Amino acid sequence: MPNPTRAYLLGPLLKGVSRSFYLTLRILPAGMRDPVGLAYLLARAADTIADTALIPPAQRLDLLLALRECVNGRCDPVPFADRLSREVANHQTESREKALLESIRPAFDVLAQLDDADRAAVRGIVTTLTEGMEFDLRTFPDERSGEVGALQGSDDLDRYTYLVAGCVGEFWTAMTYAHLPGVLREEPAVMQRRGIRFGKALQMVNVLRDCGSDLRIGRCYLPKELLDRHGYGPRDLLEPANSRRMRPVLFELVRLALDHFREAMAYTLAIPRTAVRLRLACLWPILIGLETFRLLVENEAWLDPGKVSKIDRKKVYRILGGSAVLVISDGLLRRWMEGDIASIEAVMSR
Repeated sequence: MPNPTRAYLLGPLLKGVSRSFYLTLRILPAGMRDPVGLAYLLARAADTIADTALIPPAQRLDLLLALRECVNGRCDPVPFADRLSREVANHQTESREKALLESIRPAFDVLAQLDDADRAAVRGIVTTLTEGMEFDLRTFPDERSGEVGALQGSDDLDRYTYLVAGCVGEFWTAMTYAHLPGVLREEPAVMQRRGIRFGKALQMVNVLRDCGSDLRIGRCYLPKELLDRHGYGPRDLLEPANSRRMRPVLFELVRLALDHFREAMAYTLAIPRTAVRLRLACLWPILIGLETFRLLVENEAWLDPGKVSKIDRKKVYRILGGSAVLVISDGLLRRWMEGDIASIEAVMSR
């Protein structure tokens, strides 16, 4: 008999808070949807806690750590759910975020209903993702302080992109081996490495696209050692007028991200052509990410938060439709993705 609570959480609620990622979730093979969808919901609730600027960072960190304990079965979720509703949900201006936070207790119930392997995997990924959010709260100043903090080196950026996205590629790969045995014919270690870089590629899109808005809440994810090498500091990024002369910094990080995207391509093409749903679930974020990068490298005001490089809805639908037609052709997919990368590199070499 269908569980109405589970159906609501992994249906209307998930659709309301997951935006474009819901498309990827819905195209996934059936066995993967529940654990991946639930992991997304729990991580999104944690992210909402971490991003609620009306609450002091220390309080947010305490709530985040408490959520992690509940996810791992080390605390009573009932008082935590009450606390979350009282301290965070009431600060939400977005009704969908409020509904998500108020649904945390039934989400813990659904987590308890997963089989042992899926429950352990969901606990693992949410733990790692909340470590990334903890990293943010401990590294950067209070959004209201007027200060700007920056990552120090490339190793910090690499660690950050693993904690908030590379680990998702790792989780995704583990779910694929668990729920679709025999589909991935490459060695698990190879696919795990590619999956991690797949996630890092997508997070680099977020880091560079959202640079202007992140700076205004005191967060500079562009490493200070890179800025120093080009003769700039984090506060120089706050001036949209500097966008053009700081494009070498942007281009260096885009080139790093494109190397990750090449691994994401290899990951996707290693999925058999018969596994259409799984292929599409991987193809869509790659193609949307590369198109975003194309807009970004052409954007001479990339540091202006009012001029964010964002794909319009029509283009997204064209990508979805085109990929559905070409999904079973390795050659045409490779040509499409390599062509996107080549067009980005051509802009950067002008």
